Amino acid sequence: MEEKKSGKTGLAIALAAIAVLAAAVVWLFLSVRNKGREIDEMTQLFEIEKEEMENEYSGFAMQYDELQVHLSNDSLRHQLEREKLRTQQLLEELRQTKATNAAEITRLKKELATVRAVMRSYVAQIDSLDQINKQLAQENTRVRRQYQEQTKVVEKLTVEKEKAEEKVALASQLDAAAITVVPRNKRGKEEHKVKNVTQFVVNFTIVKNITVQTGEKTVYLRLTKPDGEPLVKDASNTFRYENVNLEYSAKKYIEYTGEQQEVTMYWDVEEYLSAGLYTAYLFVDGVMIGEQSVTLN
Repeated sequence: MEEKKSGKTGLAIALAAIAVLAAAVVWLFLSVRNKGREIDEMTQLFEIEKEEMENEYSGFAMQYDELQVHLSNDSLRHQLEREKLRTQQLLEELRQTKATNAAEITRLKKELATVRAVMRSYVAQIDSLDQINKQLAQENTRVRRQYQEQTKVVEKLTVEKEKAEEKVALASQLDAAAITVVPRNKRGKEEHKVKNVTQFVVNFTIVKNITVQTGEKTVYLRLTKPDGEPLVKDASNTFRYENVNLEYSAKKYIEYTGEQQEVTMYWDVEEYLSAGLYTAYLFVDGVMIGEQSVTLN
């Protein structure tokens, strides 16, 4: 009877031990499965974080390129190029790192924070330079506008000065008034039939002008035919007018005193004359002081 009880007790203990062992196996299985799930979840999280970091690294590399496009500061351009290469190197390291390598992911995450901070500092620097450049551009515009305004003032003063000098020059020139061109025949009578004209008499008055330097003056008479050609005795009879040598018909020396003065000049006809308009031009000191015409029939 005691042996039967002893046998039952042993069986109960064995069953209990088996039950405990089974429970332990189940718990260990569930624990391993849960642990696997946690690892899978962590791996997925690292994969997502790794992808986000890659995108951010790529974005920074592109941003460095954009910052260099309109940058004229060579020193800053070199610095940006160096940081861009460093960012691209870190991006390559990240791409080669497995998502399960938590230590390396963590390191590259810290490097990314540094890259982000450096990028912010460069953006701030470039913004500051842009502001300075805008101020300089505004200053240049202001200075250029002032220069243009001053140039206009100088040009205006120059024109006014030239006009004043021109007025002074005109005031300092002789002027001829009451000019007449009288064709005469051989009897000394006024004649307008071209075949009977033997002489031209040119009368004029030198106007009073106290601003003109007094002294001996040479008056040149240039008498032109209907075709515009001058009547001349000798082709070497020339005078200077506006940087050109012109032929003259006659010349006369006068002593100018600054007062009004009557002058008469003559041209004796020794060549064939055609009907038409004859014009007398008067010159003194390289300036034309008057003109008058007459028509012959």
